[in-house]
Amino acid sequence: MTTVLIADDQPLQRFGSRMLLESQDDMTVVGEAANGSEAVRMTAELHPDVVLMDIRMPGLDGIEATRRITAAGDRTRILIVTTFDLDEYAYAGLRAGASGFLVKDAQPEELLAGIRAVATGDAVVAPSLTRRLLDAYVHHLPTDPTAQEGTPEDARLSSLTDREREILTVIGQGWTNTEIATRLHLAESTVKTHVGRILAKTGSRDRVQAVILAYDTKLVQPS
Repeated sequence: MTTVLIADDQPLQRFGSRMLLESQDDMTVVGEAANGSEAVRMTAELHPDVVLMDIRMPGLDGIEATRRITAAGDRTRILIVTTFDLDEYAYAGLRAGASGFLVKDAQPEELLAGIRAVATGDAVVAPSLTRRLLDAYVHHLPTDPTAQEGTPEDARLSSLTDREREILTVIGQGWTNTEIATRLHLAESTVKTHVGRILAKTGSRDRVQAVILAYDTKLVQPS
C-alpha cells in the first residue's frame, strides 16, 4: 500500500485528489496539508511514501517545503504538481529534491502512474523531458552553491568508475536505460546495476537528481 500526503492550498484540489487516490486498491491518503509548513510537519509525523506537493502555497511554498523534507533524510518522495505553463519554479523544485513533476491538467491515470513510479524510486518525468526543462531554466535560476566550478573533479564524481561516469553523462543527456544498453552495447540489466550504483555513490535520490548532478558537475552543458 502506497501512502500519500496531499499538500495543496485549494480544498477542492485536495478533495479531488483524495477521491481519485482512494479509489485505488494500492493507495491510501494519510493526510492533507494546506501549506508548506503543514506539509513538512505532517511528513515528519506520518512518513508517507509520497507527497503530492503544490508549489504556490501561502507562507512556506512547495519548493522550500520540498527542500526541508528531503534535507531531513526522510524516505518520503516528493511529486510536484504544478501549472507548468506558468510555473518556472518546477526546476527549482527538482533541484530541491523532488522526484518529478506533473501539470495539474494531467489525466488521472498519469497522476496515478506518477505516484506509483515515484514510490518505487523511478522518475516521473521522462529523461528527455527533464533535460528540456533543465535547458529552459538553468540560465535563469541561481547556481547550486555546492557545485565546484573550475575544479578538475567534483567530489561527488570521485568514486565513480569510468563506465559509471560515462553512463551518468548520457543519463544527463536524456538517454533511457534501453537507449544506453543499445548504444553502449550492454545488457539492460547491467545498465540498471550501473544506474543503481551511480545513485548510491553520488547520494542521488533518484534518476531526476542524477540528471541535475550531471548539470551541476558540468558533465552535461545546456544545449
